[in-house]
Amino acid sequence: MPDESPLRPSLLKGALAVYPTQTPGTKPALIVFQFNPEAVKRTLAHRAPPTPASGASGTAKEDVLRVAGPPLETISLSVDMHAADQLEEPDQNGVVAEHGLHPALATLELLMYPPTLDALTIKAQADAGKVQINPADLPLVLLIWGKPRVVPVKLTSFAISEEAFDTRLNPIAAKVELAMQVLTYMEFNESSVGRDAFISYQQEKERLASIHVPSSNTIGLRNLLPH
Repeated sequence: MPDESPLRPSLLKGALAVYPTQTPGTKPALIVFQFNPEAVKRTLAHRAPPTPASGASGTAKEDVLRVAGPPLETISLSVDMHAADQLEEPDQNGVVAEHGLHPALATLELLMYPPTLDALTIKAQADAGKVQINPADLPLVLLIWGKPRVVPVKLTSFAISEEAFDTRLNPIAAKVELAMQVLTYMEFNESSVGRDAFISYQQEKERLASIHVPSSNTIGLRNLLPH
């Protein structure tokens, strides 16, 4: 959400949108970054094509530029969290005054936990001797980082550095390192919030690439290209 002030321009905050299910029309819960990360690191790697059939040697020449789908993209960022402003007015911020950053950290951590109810269901299935046990599902998460980047992700690692504490040892300052894998249309069913979000994400990349204007000093380079 934008941070508006008469003395500075509106600042769009990054956020995570958490969907309890992947069904279109589901309303998400929003985790808005208190402070936008100063840096976001992204890496992209080719998705390897299918292995050649048994007996085939090497890679066919026509397969060199073929891929199995969108690249494997990972995103990592650091989120700073502070409770100082809320603690200046404890009467208006009772939860933070009593628990510090514990609730905010727990909200992020639970993105990597299956719901307790699902875990109990799985245990009940195992106790009943069921051979086919359905694994628990994590919530669907969309990373919102400006209009061009609303993308489905799966948290792959989560590191917390708690850097200051109140008198009851509640953390009041922390840095959270998040690593995420971008989920593509290959990881979702046909009808899914995540699939629709990724297709829109890739289409926006294609739109931005189409309006890219290269440097005007390209005549010499074009002369080097094969004719």
